[in-house]
Parts: sequence; C-alpha cells; structure tokens
Amino acid sequence: MFLCSMTCGTVMAQNNVPAAPEDVNHVIDNTPDSINKAMMARIQPGTSRHGNNPVLFLVGNSTMRNGTLGNGNNGQWGWGYFEHLYWDPNKITVENQALGGMSSRTFYNKLWPAIREALKPGDWVIISIGHNDNGPYDSGRARASIPGVGLDSLNVTIKETGVKETVYTYGEYMRKYIRDCWAKGAHPILMSLTPRDDYDPKTGKIVRKIHTQWLEAVAAEMGVPFIDLNDISGRKLDSYSKWKEKYHFYMDHIHSSRFGAEMNARSAAEGIAASENPALKPLQAMMTNLELPTYPVKREKGKPVVWFTGDSTVKNMDKDKNGMWGLGSQAYTVFNPKKITCYNAAQAGRSLRTYLDEGRWERVYNSLQPGDYVLIQFGHNDIGGIDTDKERGEIPGASDTCHVYKSKSKGTYELVYSFGWYLKKFIDDAREKGATPIIVSLTPRNEWKDGKIERRNDTYGKWYREVAKETGCEFVDLHNITADWLDKHCGSKEKASAYYNHDHTHNSLKGAQLNAKNLAVGLKEIKSPLAEYLK
Repeated sequence: MFLCSMTCGTVMAQNNVPAAPEDVNHVIDNTPDSINKAMMARIQPGTSRHGNNPVLFLVGNSTMRNGTLGNGNNGQWGWGYFEHLYWDPNKITVENQALGGMSSRTFYNKLWPAIREALKPGDWVIISIGHNDNGPYDSGRARASIPGVGLDSLNVTIKETGVKETVYTYGEYMRKYIRDCWAKGAHPILMSLTPRDDYDPKTGKIVRKIHTQWLEAVAAEMGVPFIDLNDISGRKLDSYSKWKEKYHFYMDHIHSSRFGAEMNARSAAEGIAASENPALKPLQAMMTNLELPTYPVKREKGKPVVWFTGDSTVKNMDKDKNGMWGLGSQAYTVFNPKKITCYNAAQAGRSLRTYLDEGRWERVYNSLQPGDYVLIQFGHNDIGGIDTDKERGEIPGASDTCHVYKSKSKGTYELVYSFGWYLKKFIDDAREKGATPIIVSLTPRNEWKDGKIERRNDTYGKWYREVAKETGCEFVDLHNITADWLDKHCGSKEKASAYYNHDHTHNSLKGAQLNAKNLAVGLKEIKSPLAEYLK
C-alpha cells in the first residue's frame, strides 16, 4: 500500500504523486545481485587519504564505475576510473565510490552511510547519479525515486522482502547528500549525468536528460556548485561523426567504452576547471594535466603541415648514414619546404593499436588544423599476438569488429578492434579536424620467391583497399610501387639488400630515399591535392 504525503506534514492525494518511472535503460546490470563482491572490490571509503589531505569522493552508478570489479573486463568503463588523472596526488586523492545499478535512492540507503562516516572537513564529494532512478517503487530492484525536486514522499513496503521504506523525490535525495556533507564539513558538488546514445529527432543532437534541470534547481536552491557534465560531453558527441559517437558506447546505449569513459572524465575535470563559482577555487588549485597534449610543430603562416604517422619504416634512428632510416626523414627530398611543413610523428615498433593506446595519435589529433594532411602508414607491427608477445596485434580484417582481451603481461583488459577499424578511426578523426587523411600501404619486406619480392595484397593490401573504398579516403599503394621498382631494378634479395639495413624490414638511407620518392610517385598517380606541394 502506498501512502503519500508532503515532508512538511501536508497530506496530498495519492494521484498527485507521479507514477513510478518506466525502467528506460533496457540493460542488464548484475552488480546489485552480487553487491557483496562488488563492495569488496571498492576501496574502503577514506582509506586513500594521505595525511591530512582531502579526498575527492565520487558518488554514482555504472557510468562512473562499471562492472562488479570496475576493471573493464566486460569492455565497459566508468569515467571515475580515469578521473584521478586530472588531480595532483600530492594535494588530493580521488576515490571512485560509485557502483553499477545504484540509483540516488539505493546509493543513499546502502552505500552512502560508509562514505558519510569517512568524510572529514575539507573533503569534496561529486554527486552524479540518476540513470537508474526509474522502474518500480516497491518491487524488483525497487530503486526508483519520485521524479522532480518537490517534497513529495511515499511510504512503501517492498513486496519481495517486506522491508518498509520512505521514498523521496530525486531532488530531495540530492538535498540529503548535501546536508550530510555539510554536517561533516565536506563540500558537495552536483554534476549532471553522462549523456546516453540517444538523439533528439527534432534537433539531431544528443538528448539532454531532465535530471540536469532538477540538479541545477537544487544546486541553486542549496547554494552548491553545479557542473553540467551532460552538456559538456553532449556537445563533444554532437561534434563527432555518428560513427565516432557510437563507439563511445559499448554493448548498449548507456554504458561507455573506454573512449567514452575517458571523454567523460576529462569533461568532468574541464567543467570544474572552467567554473566561475568561487566555492570551487580551492578544488581548482588541486587540478593538473588539463592541457591537451600536442606535438611541438613549428607552424608558418600560409603553410599546411603534412603529418607522417607510422612505424620504424617511417621514423627510425635517422642519423647514421650506415644505419636504419625511415622514409619520413627524407620528406624534404620530395616535398617543397617553401610550401609545406613536414612533421614526422611516427614511432618505431608501433602498430595502429599501440600508436593509439600510447596517446601518440591523440597528440596528432590535438595538433591538427584545417588544411593539414595526415599520412597513415602502418602494418609491419600489426601482426602477431593480441594478448601475447608484444601485445600490439589487432583483429585481422577491415570490418568493424572488436573483442575484450586480457593482457598477459599487465593483467589489464582492453577492447581490441580490427586493423581496418583503427584505420577508419584515424581517417574520421583527421577529417573532423579539417585535415585530409591519406592511407599509405606498408613498405615491402626484402623477402623473395621466384624472382619476385614478397607482396601482401591478400591481407593488408586488401584491407587498405576496403577501407579506402568504404571511407572514400585517398590511398597511395607504396607497397606495390616500391615492390614493382625492386622487381624491375634488382630482381633478387641480394641485389635489393642495398635498400635494407639490419634485417628484411628496415631500410637503409638509400631505401628510405627510394620510398620517399615512390610516395611522391603515388601521390601524383592518384592526383592527390598533396601532390601540389611536391618539388
């Protein structure tokens, strides 16, 4: 039986209280069913504290801390996992106390008491919860709060357990968190929810959740800081292609992939850093690493930059005339330095996957400006073990496939994609920044059979072409251009060895110069606009 009343004592008719919100998430989150295991995996509240330093507690659900263990083993990540990256550990520690499946109501009843007990004067608490404030009031998970910010309440008896409980509005639960923080001398911050993979058909933009309005209203009423994470991340998603927006989620329309979680973590930090609320000044003084990483390219007015990305065949030691060289070192033998700036951002030993995972592509992406060109040349290190050996391989093929793998060396989990998917990501990112991407096939290896140098047209060559066709990206087939030249002018491994150094893959200075020259040949053959900048 439901009893409805105002907390001030005025009795209301039952029909004045909204019906229980429908469970709109349509996902299965088993964390509440294994809550003991999940709680053991979470750090005991307050135990990260260093001396008298404050703690930044994070209160949320699976979008903040996903899975029972919160370690990405299901391919989904919560943004709380990455939030510590933006805070100086010598000044403050970040504790991700979120748990999947929690609503503002169930978190307050089950998990908040231990956090409240651990709070000390000067601590900070980010409260960003609400995705699960739907479903039945008194059965099943019984986690719904009453919509809105009013003072309505419901006295319910949980059907399965017989437990009696008073249910409050979403806004009233926020007030409870705030009052509890104040009672312990801590500083609460209300933060809107992460955006869902859900578009408004009228605007074509990511839906902004109603909880934002409720949180903003309570924050204004109570005089606490409010950060609109929903809009900060939503605007980023709106700026992406639909393809890119989709891979910021994984398996459903609410939970984030690592890409989405990292974006939300940065958005949360950016929102705090940009706030003009004077109450946040002490917290802002504890922030770090907010500047976007870039490469130190020297730009000249009127000159675009051509970016070289790739492995050791693009950038090697590049200094000993008898050593190993990458073709990027010879860029100015074919490009006109008066017209264009060449920047070699390649790194030996990298595959598309590791180039991305190590943040090297992020630095290129952040450095790009409209009118730039990006040469994307990988393949030599993209074979081999995905979760063994050097752990730099990808799923073979060009289709958009992915799978969760566990690193045998690090014990961590990673969602690994196909060779073609990584190519498409780089292409899409470059175009987003107004740059022109160009796929360049891998250089041939000095392996011969029947008087012909080895070709990889049935694997990488096939995948390059499939991606180029699907995306409309320019494609320079350096692999076959150089292979044709070596077939014609060398005819054997022994004679071709002058173009290689150390092994069958890495090039000598002579080989790097040959590949740079053939890159120019390929750009002219496809009539690329970049060819206008050649000597």
